Amino acid sequence: MTASAAPIAAFGSAEALRSLVGAEPLVSEWLIVDQDRINRFAEATGDHQWIHTDPERARRESPFGGAVAHGFLTLSLIPAWLDETLKIEQRMGVNYGLNRVRFMSPVLAGSSLRGKFAVESVSEVDNGGVQLVWNVTVERQGSERPVCAAEFITRHYF
Repeated sequence: MTASAAPIAAFGSAEALRSLVGAEPLVSEWLIVDQDRINRFAEATGDHQWIHTDPERARRESPFGGAVAHGFLTLSLIPAWLDETLKIEQRMGVNYGLNRVRFMSPVLAGSSLRGKFAVESVSEVDNGGVQLVWNVTVERQGSERPVCAAEFITRHYF
């Protein structure tokens, strides 16, 4: 399997998902995180801290040189990026949570980001489901350093 920005294949069983363990990471398309998206996230969450919502003040006073996206905005993009990279033909899938998250560098408004997904493990869970642990890296175009790394857990029922 090679890295790709489009769905590579459809996976319709736990056995098929197991083939992703150790495979090349799946890679989403780039997404621009602009000031409008940041403002809408602030409105949805009630987090209106000026480093996110006041670009002029952020340019003057923040160590980042401009407005930055909320870390949780970056994190919230992960499920959509995952859906973009593969198709799971299932009865139901759920976001089960996160084991670990790190925000390693700021996301300035206007940055292009993408998600990179590697399956660490697939294990059986109750009610005939499987749990996948994904190592996710969020990359910023033009930067060698990731902006976020997370261990993301999903459950799938066929």
